[in-house]
Amino acid sequence: MPPCPGGRHRSNIRCRPDGVGRYNRAMYPDTTASITDTMHTLAYIGDLSMGQPTEHSLRTAWLAARIAEAAGHAGDHCAAVQQVALLRWSGCTANAPEFSALIGDDVGMRARMLSQKNDPAFMQSAEAVFREIYQLSEIHCEVSGEIAAMLGVSADVERALRSIFSTYDGAGPSHLRDGPVPDSVYVVALASDIEILGREQGVARALDVIAHKSGKAYPAALVAIAVQHAATWLEQLERDEDWQAALDFEACTRSSAVPLELLADVIDLKLPWMTGYSRRVAQVACNAAGVMGLDTDTQLRCYRAALVHGIGRAAVPNNVWNTSGKLSAGAREQLQLAPYWTSRAAARSGALGAAADIGSYASERLNGSGAFRACTHTAIPLDGKIIAAATAWVALQSMRPWRAAMTADQARATLEAEVANGRFDVNAVRAVSGAAHTSAEAVENILLTQREAEIFRHISLGLTNKEVARELAISPSTVRTHVENVFRKLGCNTRAAATLKASTLRLL
Repeated sequence: MPPCPGGRHRSNIRCRPDGVGRYNRAMYPDTTASITDTMHTLAYIGDLSMGQPTEHSLRTAWLAARIAEAAGHAGDHCAAVQQVALLRWSGCTANAPEFSALIGDDVGMRARMLSQKNDPAFMQSAEAVFREIYQLSEIHCEVSGEIAAMLGVSADVERALRSIFSTYDGAGPSHLRDGPVPDSVYVVALASDIEILGREQGVARALDVIAHKSGKAYPAALVAIAVQHAATWLEQLERDEDWQAALDFEACTRSSAVPLELLADVIDLKLPWMTGYSRRVAQVACNAAGVMGLDTDTQLRCYRAALVHGIGRAAVPNNVWNTSGKLSAGAREQLQLAPYWTSRAAARSGALGAAADIGSYASERLNGSGAFRACTHTAIPLDGKIIAAATAWVALQSMRPWRAAMTADQARATLEAEVANGRFDVNAVRAVSGAAHTSAEAVENILLTQREAEIFRHISLGLTNKEVARELAISPSTVRTHVENVFRKLGCNTRAAATLKASTLRLL
């Protein structure tokens, strides 16, 4: 069997002197995605995470370009504000655990915050979030900045994303160590307010709110532009079916493609206990297709589909995913819609559409009891049957908040029982369980010590220092020292950003 795409990790990345991992994008072109498709998909995931319509970031990018043009900018600057608008919410999966711990429904809370409606009951419940806003924004901004660096966008775009919650009057949380906040931060903030407030409260009310924020969230000169043009622009967005043709995201980037694994890592950040899950599913699915004697194109399709099969998870609040015991009917409905949102991404992700479509079959079952199509044996493509078996095989052997990880024998017995009940394809189950031992080659770890990697592997899964100390029979202070060393070596301040970078370096 030929090596699985992405399997030769040692030659697939290089380390810069500062310890930051960079993929060698020329090595495995078949496992990459274009900058445009990646940005589109990240925007889609961000919109789901924020509880927004799935064109919110695209509409914001279009509005941001119009504002920049009206302010006298053109060319690279207009392209930059569009990139900032598309990647603005790329850090949302990273701080979802903290949002959920504070308020419960991370998706609904964000949607209500963006709506800026005068709701005293909401403001009272949101106080916990506002008290921790600096920490929440730091996680978001650091991860967004790391994603920007991996995409190869300009330094100004990266700086903007690292300070995306900064305000013109300096009152908002900013995480830049030096230099001014890029103007694109204020342009995109204004464009987002026009899009959301205009859609939810009407143009007149939107302009009232924007005027109140003049000189605070954004400069008065930009507000004057909004007052003059916002109504016309919003009308044009509704009337013109081809407005997306005016968007241009590839200008000002140093690369034309990025590794598809980046999307998998961003998806998995939403739930710490899923760290590395999509990568493992992809490897198992690819190997299983090889065991079944399928050609290399099919193996590659399975690999790519598995990497993005979890896109729709972003739409479901973390408190639903973390629920132990019986789920409510509403919670079950939300979970069943997760693959639906992955399927919807197919129409928005360009060349990644085929992978998203196959990945959306991960929860389907042969007897029609799955989600979201509830289709049966003949309606599920072979690739989809493999993805379904691979996701279940890896999940059963992974720790979850409501249960311990199963052994391989336990997982195999569980899936065989599911086959007997008509839920999984027998050949796919045999292949994934038989292929599990042909895992990916690990990269040589020259950055972290063996102990640091072991400890941070536990931390990346959401365990506290005390929990890791108990697990490894060491003191919490020892854990803390090793974690601090990992953060220093990776150049990160937050667990989420360090996890993303360590995943890029294949250290987890």
